[in-house]
Amino acid sequence: MIQLLFHSLKKLFIIFLITSTLILTTASCNQNQTSNNNRDIIIASKDFTEQDILGELIAQQIETTTNLKVERKPRLGGSFICHEALIKGAIDGYIEYTGTAFTSILKQPVINDPKQVYQLLKQGYAQKFNLEVMEPLGFENTFAMIIRGEDAKKYNIKTLSEAAKYTPQWRGGFGYEFTEREDGFPGLAKTYNLKFRERPSTMSLDLIYRALTQRLVDMVAGNSTDGQISRLGLVVLEDDKKYFPPYEAVPIFSRETLQKYPQLSPAISQLAGKITADEIRQLNYLVEGELRDVKEVVSEFRQTKNLKG
Repeated sequence: MIQLLFHSLKKLFIIFLITSTLILTTASCNQNQTSNNNRDIIIASKDFTEQDILGELIAQQIETTTNLKVERKPRLGGSFICHEALIKGAIDGYIEYTGTAFTSILKQPVINDPKQVYQLLKQGYAQKFNLEVMEPLGFENTFAMIIRGEDAKKYNIKTLSEAAKYTPQWRGGFGYEFTEREDGFPGLAKTYNLKFRERPSTMSLDLIYRALTQRLVDMVAGNSTDGQISRLGLVVLEDDKKYFPPYEAVPIFSRETLQKYPQLSPAISQLAGKITADEIRQLNYLVEGELRDVKEVVSEFRQTKNLKG
């Protein structure tokens, strides 16, 4: 009974936080609409570095290729908050990942075919939310099971199936979301028969690489585009059984906004297929590892891609 009460209170608290954030976001946007005529489009981003970069990329692309003025809403929150803000009209667009939107927002079972996921997502978002899922940017940011480079070399490990032979001697370290969500560790452990020498540690995502390099754990779940992977000489194990769904980065916009500003779609479409996984990993490293300014990093990247106004 106490445990049930605890879970109920926890759920209510999470709903309260999400609702409060949406109210503040909507109020802020409404205030801007009535008191500030210096912007046409509001671009949001989720709450991590890669999203800072992608949100700025979309904003700069719109500003330099159209006559539209953009207001940025960085670090707005997770997928649910950004999605709710979008369908309520508090923002006009943001970058999402196909697998996340398909399984978490549309509540659909995992499908491994990227093209099928994209088409079903595009149809579902148009019909259910009147939102436009635009063309993928060219890379996907999937969950990545990561080990030290020296261990990969020592045991000649490249895939998760090969790693499963050694995990009974290892310790795992995962973020809370990966530990709990449907497409996270519980299903992965069953698919690959992963067994660790002790229950995997749940830790903050900003600590997983430190724990791995300091040998507090031997395998972590990160993101495939994390900038620290190359910098620290780590190895991403191949998901050889295709457990994880595709997580292609896609711009999602309000259809009303796209109809109101017909110059918007061609501008954003220029970004389709323009970013590789290696490139976004390098951009992430420049911001996180070298502490470069996001706007400068994005501006330089756009120049290398000849994305000019």
